[in-house]
Amino acid sequence: MNSNRTSKTSKIKVKKAEKPPYVTDRSKLRRFHSKNIIFERVMWDSSWKGYKQMYDKKALEIVANGKPGYSRIDFALAYASWIVHDAFEGGFSWKKIKLCKTSSASIGIDWTRTKHEVDDPHKMSTLIKRAAKLFGASLIGVCKLNRDWLYADVDVPEKFENVVVMAVEMDADGIATSPAAPAAAATGVGYSKMAFMLAGMGEFIRNLGYEAIQCGNDAALSIPLAIDAGLGELGRNGLLITPQYGPRVRLCKIFTDIPLEPDKPIEFGVKEFCKKCKLCAEHCEKEGGDAISMEDEPSFEIACRSNNPGALKWYVDVERCYLYWCENGIDCSTCIKACPYNIASARKADVTPKEFWNLV
Repeated sequence: MNSNRTSKTSKIKVKKAEKPPYVTDRSKLRRFHSKNIIFERVMWDSSWKGYKQMYDKKALEIVANGKPGYSRIDFALAYASWIVHDAFEGGFSWKKIKLCKTSSASIGIDWTRTKHEVDDPHKMSTLIKRAAKLFGASLIGVCKLNRDWLYADVDVPEKFENVVVMAVEMDADGIATSPAAPAAAATGVGYSKMAFMLAGMGEFIRNLGYEAIQCGNDAALSIPLAIDAGLGELGRNGLLITPQYGPRVRLCKIFTDIPLEPDKPIEFGVKEFCKKCKLCAEHCEKEGGDAISMEDEPSFEIACRSNNPGALKWYVDVERCYLYWCENGIDCSTCIKACPYNIASARKADVTPKEFWNLV
């Protein structure tokens, strides 16, 4: 590990910005269609190698090989981590969540029938953030909905002007085992926490008489909305870099009509740092993914069909990323693990699977 690259992140100076720290080309920028998300293309796009390839196809073979971090126990943990995200449909509801049964705790006043009058959007934003913190959000920001970031096939009514963007920190020791299965478990837990957070916050807003559309990775691009909401900047690895946790977060958002005061975007030198660092690209190449650009400067040139054109950045070849997942038998977080902004906030840069299981 290059200690010079790592130590520079320990003196992060965050400043507010009047506009988001990204550059777009309006002649190239288009609303992204969700069918082009890499996981969707697996099911319909016969023009690339990942067509019909499930990334767990080698999982049983890998377990049988006895590689540390890829045991039956490791995979059991990884698959268990997604259960709330995958099973709890209410986490991503656009309407009030229907209860499966009626009890004394769930009857009484219908709080959604009248609106709580909001005469101070700043104060309401503060209350929204406190509630989000209670429900488990590690970071919370508010922005106006830039409709460029909505998926092209998603229609959100005009009255939904505000977005509450939330980030949940992923377990540092789990991520530090990447590309082994405990890292995938840290990712899955992040998504399951996301589902609970969204459900709680959506119902909180509805109980005040307003509407809420709860979204994980669906409906809109989360990263530019998180940048607009002041949670961080875009990194070379194609992920949001936050001052607090680097890229070791998962993102979700709620579109709402409740009056809120937006936050300002922030800048803390990520683009300039990423120009020189390249650790995420080096580690990705070493693992065999080779999906992250090594170019010194960002550009408008996309790397594959699953990129959304029109933004100046380092485009990640997510086709190669996914194909590496297929070889690995489970998803990978090495670009998160290797990032100096993550290392600065983690206990250890590398954790073996054995160390992970012994950290009790």
